[in-house]
Amino acid sequence: MTIKPVPSDVIQSLVSYRPAFGKNVSKSLIRLSANENGIGCSPHVREAIQNNEVDLYRYPAQQDEGLIHAIASRFRLHPAQILTGNGSDELIYLLCTAFLNPGDEAIHTQYGFLVFPQAIKIAGGVPIIAPDDDYTVSVDSIIATLTPKTKLVFLANPNNPTGSMISESEISRLIELLPKSVVLVLDWAYSEYVTKGLSDAAKLVESSTNIVMLRTFSKLFGIAALRLGWGYFPPEIYAVLQSIRAPFSVNQLAALAGKVSMEDRAFQEESVAHNQFWMTEIVNRFNEMGVKTLKGQANFMLLDFRDKNGPSASHIESRLLEHNIQLRNMTPYGLPDMLRMSIGTSNEMEEFTSCLKHIILQ
Repeated sequence: MTIKPVPSDVIQSLVSYRPAFGKNVSKSLIRLSANENGIGCSPHVREAIQNNEVDLYRYPAQQDEGLIHAIASRFRLHPAQILTGNGSDELIYLLCTAFLNPGDEAIHTQYGFLVFPQAIKIAGGVPIIAPDDDYTVSVDSIIATLTPKTKLVFLANPNNPTGSMISESEISRLIELLPKSVVLVLDWAYSEYVTKGLSDAAKLVESSTNIVMLRTFSKLFGIAALRLGWGYFPPEIYAVLQSIRAPFSVNQLAALAGKVSMEDRAFQEESVAHNQFWMTEIVNRFNEMGVKTLKGQANFMLLDFRDKNGPSASHIESRLLEHNIQLRNMTPYGLPDMLRMSIGTSNEMEEFTSCLKHIILQ
């Protein structure tokens, strides 16, 4: 008998998170699957990285002052409450590690970010699903799933992958009904794409002891490759997370790119305008093709192929891949009859819609 190390029962039960793309991604692939900024990053970021002489043998700062100042200045926040991470994913894992004992419960919504239940399980917690109402987060559902064991509630707004958004009044109602012993995690990853109706999560953090806000540089700011996220926390929660985080999780190039991208307001406005145009234009084209959508508030939308008289999602996905175009298969999210499409460059969107029309009309 061979004796070998065995992972914990929790780890063995996990289903690994699978990115929207494979291991070897061709540069010619039109990748509309990962909710990235279709027009890339600020040109100033590329210039800064090329011209900056980083001492690669030096450890980075635990918290880069220039980056923290740029974030605080941009959103008028208290610098001492901003914590950066290796993507906002790291902060999600830290929150679960910090607040979940084995057997504690953490609530996430039905069609939410797949990292939420994974992080909960790894920390020894129990993920509890709050059912959506017509693909939209339901505050009533979240409240109904609360128990004395609940320690965390994860809420993404706008939500990924549905793109739906709940109103300020609903967020306020949730906060009013939520026990103050439960940490409410507001994942505002796509908030920069929203032009109106989104709660000011930072003010909610500042007026509470149990609300946190998570943000990312991977979407609008276009530097997903460098893995940079940040959060805004009440002082007590900030102190807890700071005490357990990896000391050098944000590298110098990521911090530099984050600072420069945060300061380039013109590029941010260009990105939002590009996204707004195509989110409207693409729906018009889909309507002409008879393709149904769940139009969202971010930089992506769901294509709905539940109609059994039409083509299936798997058929559309495979045919598009034959033409080197990739959408996100939604089966891991429990939506096997849907595909998620991100907004790409104008040329990519033209090629995608032309190809999709050809496939549907065949």
